[in-house]
Amino acid sequence: MALAAATAGAAAQSLRIATYDADLSRRGPGLMLRDIAAGKDAQAEAAAAAVAAVAPDILLLTGIDFDHDGAALDAFAGLLSARGLDYPYRFARRPNSGMATGLDLDGDGRAGAPRDAQGFGRFAGQNGMAILSRLPIDAEGARDFSDFLWRDLPGGLIADAGLAPEAVAIQRLSSTAHWDVPVILPDGGRLHLLAFRATPPVFDGPEDRNGRRNHDETAFWLRYLDGALPWAPPTAPFVILGNANLDPVDGDGRPAALAALLSDPRLRDPAPRGDHRRAEPGHRGDPALDTALFPDGPGGLRLDYVLPSAGLGVIAAGVLWPAEDAALAATLAQASRHRPVWVEIDLPR
Repeated sequence: MALAAATAGAAAQSLRIATYDADLSRRGPGLMLRDIAAGKDAQAEAAAAAVAAVAPDILLLTGIDFDHDGAALDAFAGLLSARGLDYPYRFARRPNSGMATGLDLDGDGRAGAPRDAQGFGRFAGQNGMAILSRLPIDAEGARDFSDFLWRDLPGGLIADAGLAPEAVAIQRLSSTAHWDVPVILPDGGRLHLLAFRATPPVFDGPEDRNGRRNHDETAFWLRYLDGALPWAPPTAPFVILGNANLDPVDGDGRPAALAALLSDPRLRDPAPRGDHRRAEPGHRGDPALDTALFPDGPGGLRLDYVLPSAGLGVIAAGVLWPAEDAALAATLAQASRHRPVWVEIDLPR
């Protein structure tokens, strides 16, 4: 917990913002809540320890099951509170994952399977998102873009994704969600959190449906910043954050939109670094930038991002790979294949 001890008392004029795909999803509705309430969910306890080690002021959790009453999120927030982290302000909306369409989207001859939902999911709300904050959240000012249709994205790649016309007519772009959530700063201003979790660009066929959708889920932010969507672009300051499920140079996928986002002059890429102490001889990317590790698959990949708008000053950034703390490293491995990614920014003045 050395990192938390050293940084929890961040300067009053700075904010630590983090994103973490905590793998807080189970195979049925209510199971995560049941296990946390029973005090026997070691994985959830490990995920809470991972968050505590970073101690962010604002946290985007991806990969957490959603319920309408927020009970599961409250239960996980209780685990954080037990570790000295209190987040009185929370935001979660129903994700597209597990949302039934009534169609056979994957073309296997039957409807109602996890791949036939708006986003892959065994039940409504599986693998959603949530924001936890020490600062107030302007929920009334939040925008939820999750019902935006894929076909309506300018320059989108849906045309060759192998979807039937009836599927094209209802297929949403977001496999989980896209949000613009304002956080109220101490001076009364707003910091916009542009949050998302994209589909993995694999688990499909030669039509590359998931690869195309993954590309466009990131391209959405470029179009939003350009003012090319039905909503006015966000006003600075803002931060794009979440799990893009894509590495800029390694692994599978279509990296063009991500590369454009990382190099966009309206944003800063702090390039948070860590060290998983694993050689990646077949990779082209810098392993210090990896945010997830798949030991039996593609290895280390950079999948999770925190990208402040250009006018925000970056004090520090990192990926939590505690190479010198074997116990914490084991805890993180138990929690998720992803690691928390954090960026410390100067508060706008």
